[in-house]
Amino acid sequence: MKIEIWSDIACPFCYIGKRHLEQAMQAYEGLINFEIEWKSYQLQPDLKVESPKGLDAYLAEIKGWSIEQAQNMNHQVTQMASQCGLDYQLDKAIVANTFKAHQLIQYAKTLGKGDLAEEHLFKAYFMQGIDLNQIDQLIQIGLNIGLDQNELRSVLEHDAFSDAVKNDQFEAQQLQVRGVPFFLFDEQYAISGAQPVDQFVSVIKQIAEISIKTQ
Repeated sequence: MKIEIWSDIACPFCYIGKRHLEQAMQAYEGLINFEIEWKSYQLQPDLKVESPKGLDAYLAEIKGWSIEQAQNMNHQVTQMASQCGLDYQLDKAIVANTFKAHQLIQYAKTLGKGDLAEEHLFKAYFMQGIDLNQIDQLIQIGLNIGLDQNELRSVLEHDAFSDAVKNDQFEAQQLQVRGVPFFLFDEQYAISGAQPVDQFVSVIKQIAEISIKTQ
């Protein structure tokens, strides 16, 4: 069963959705062979970051909220994440334009490490307060998952996978994706948002049953 996932590293619900899907897949471990493909999507492709800025301050600025309101919102998201075992540290998060991070994922995909790259980038952004605007930080993440340092630096400095990122985003437009995470199962069945584990289980079961009937 192929599952394509449009996601942005800076989307807290994308990481939660990843965990929910993984928990649903565990229910079919050994029964279904899953193929996961991560697709690039940017919630704020035009974001410019001139100096490091915390997530609380950024949300307050763009939403017209007080710092306290932004902190309360991030606290609610942190509680939601904790329910699936994720320890968000949003007070450490540094706002980033994720275009370079997506190029890292695209490069990692060519080496069969797309899922690993996605996981480490989510963790870096939401738990470790790593500045994903910095190429050197992205290269360190790449090293942590076994990517070649020199090749990755070349990829990031020369935007070698920028077309792959843009192609994924164009494909999302064609599918009328309005937000992420967006999950497409066997190019037929879609789930939008970080739905509960039971919802993922139900869709996987439905597709598996249809597949058996048509064999």
